[in-house]
Amino acid sequence: MILNRRFCIAITLLFTASITQSCVGRLFSTHPTIKIGSKEFTEQYLLGHMFEIALDNAGYAADYQSVGSSEENHNALVSGEIDLYPEYTGTAFIVHLKQTYKSTMSAADVYEKVASEYAKQFNIVLLAPASFNNTYALVMRKDKAQKLNVATISELSDKTDKLTLGTDLEFLDRNDGLSALQEFYGGLNFEKVKSLTPDLLYTGLDSGDFDVTTGYTTDGQISALDLLVLEDNKQFWPPYRVAPFIRQEVIDTNPEITNVINSVTSLLDDKTMSVLNWEVAGNGRDPEEVARDFLEEQGIL
Repeated sequence: MILNRRFCIAITLLFTASITQSCVGRLFSTHPTIKIGSKEFTEQYLLGHMFEIALDNAGYAADYQSVGSSEENHNALVSGEIDLYPEYTGTAFIVHLKQTYKSTMSAADVYEKVASEYAKQFNIVLLAPASFNNTYALVMRKDKAQKLNVATISELSDKTDKLTLGTDLEFLDRNDGLSALQEFYGGLNFEKVKSLTPDLLYTGLDSGDFDVTTGYTTDGQISALDLLVLEDNKQFWPPYRVAPFIRQEVIDTNPEITNVINSVTSLLDDKTMSVLNWEVAGNGRDPEEVARDFLEEQGIL
């Protein structure tokens, strides 16, 4: 009987030790659950997990899940289905607020306009943005670009009649997507347009399934595959600084949450985000694992 009791105690201790800090946060949190959303690509998965892990570590019962497109996340935030998600200021400016970007506008101008309008229209707060600018880009293999003698979007615009574009479905419908880009630059009338999930775009470009793809400037595949980002020489796209968009009600109830989230975004610059993205997209690691390892290395956990 004594042996059995000691065995049970030992098993209980081992089980207790195996519970992660995030689980402890969920079990014993005195704070309300913070519902975190994101879009469905690598960088967003990483950001969503970072916010969840940091909030769990701070004693919140954070709950993260990817929601879908920009529009779906925006609607979920406005309706209160989620409490926060990482959004890009350029996307909010053009897609959700339907503003017209002018090349004379700085990143700060775009951020301030979005912050002001979101507060007035949706009662949503923008926390401090990360320093990286993850803008849209047209990307090509260097050998193909050299053959066509193109380095800018303008140079590509009248050479696309025999080219195929590979992109994701959202880019075809956005206000800052293909139709608007074609109108702005003139041309870019591709012979074929293939719509794929974001995870297939770079592999398709690298294998020659299509000639041009849409990417983001912090994608790790760009440097890893030695690809060329065509210069947006007419400055069609605005700055896309990522920032946590959070409901005012959540901040009113939990004002200290801003410090937790800001401690994460302040760590992220272009190089760091590109490296983290490649750990997932290139090395096949789990986004949550990469996010946790990064926060531990930075002393957040």
